[in-house]
Amino acid sequence: MPKVIIPPPYRGPTQGTTEVDVDGGSVIECLEAVDHKFPGFLPLVVDQDGAVQRFAKLFLNGDQLDSDAALRTPVSSKDEVEVLAAIAGG
Repeated sequence: MPKVIIPPPYRGPTQGTTEVDVDGGSVIECLEAVDHKFPGFLPLVVDQDGAVQRFAKLFLNGDQLDSDAALRTPVSSKDEVEVLAAIAGG
């Protein structure tokens, strides 16, 4: 079963949960499964047009995914999908 790692800025909807085991065959299916368990999570990561949010980065087993294809990337039962919040500052 794939695992989604949740960063601190996105743990509001997950009520502090840091890791969620999910069923899913792609990154988007895994993120949707987290949102099913914790409504409100998916909009933090995916925008209304179905693209990765500007300040979210996705990783699969520690490797950063290309933003354009990230959501369609296949995952297997032992994979870890990690969401990172890219923090901007000035």
